[in-house]
Amino acid sequence: MYLSSFLPGRAGLLTLALCLAAPLALADLALYPTRIVLEKNQRAAQVELMNNGTTPETYRINLVNRRMGETGEFIALEAPGPGDQFADALLRYSPKQVTVQPGSSQTVRILVRKPADLAPGEYRSHLQFDRVADSAGASSIEQSDKSGDKAIGVVITALVGASIPVIVRQGETQVSVTLTDLALLPAAGSAGPALGFQINRSGNRSAYGDLAVRFTPNGGKPVELAKVGALAVYVPNPLRRARMTLQVPPGMALAGGTLSLSYRERAEAGGRMMAQASLNLP
Repeated sequence: MYLSSFLPGRAGLLTLALCLAAPLALADLALYPTRIVLEKNQRAAQVELMNNGTTPETYRINLVNRRMGETGEFIALEAPGPGDQFADALLRYSPKQVTVQPGSSQTVRILVRKPADLAPGEYRSHLQFDRVADSAGASSIEQSDKSGDKAIGVVITALVGASIPVIVRQGETQVSVTLTDLALLPAAGSAGPALGFQINRSGNRSAYGDLAVRFTPNGGKPVELAKVGALAVYVPNPLRRARMTLQVPPGMALAGGTLSLSYRERAEAGGRMMAQASLNLP
């Protein structure tokens, strides 16, 4: 999978260059924050739903359960599989449906209730915002007929939705990460060369951070070739396979030096280095 883009499902790819400092925007819908973590004694959080469009929009809100695949795609699950720990039974939220006027926002409040016997670990579900179809306007066959128009047609309106992870942590949690299987992949079509690799995760919490690739020529200074923010490997996944397209400066040859890959916690979490690996290029 390319880290420059991904869509839910194996058939496509979603832009990963977003960071928590900016809202998640999809058409006229914007959400902030784009990820919620409830840990220790934290019992509440909130999400701002913003309508940047020119008409009122209605959104239905649900909690859904998903597992991340090995290449970053999300798979909807009806029941937990091995190692899955969902948070939906621990969460309450309000409201369940909202209508947001253009240029306005709506706060969705989330509460967590942990039972006394909740086992240590990380629990995750996703808060899903689905746009509700607008029944107004001349979008039906009946209305087309009343207008005197002899041609019958169907107006198709795209329904926009988005989701954010809501993570509940209980007790002591830890994660360990390694980077393996680094390989320089040749350019394909209009895309430049890429670095393929594998992120290996162990422990009872997710890995979440920023990736960076640098090339250091023998005897020269390092040059950053790629950077991706806010990349997760969720529990219970032991690994994630990925590749990053490299932006190689004109005139630079990827030879006679070292490609270095780093994976750091996000700056707001302390910026700790979680894993590093390198690939020597003859």
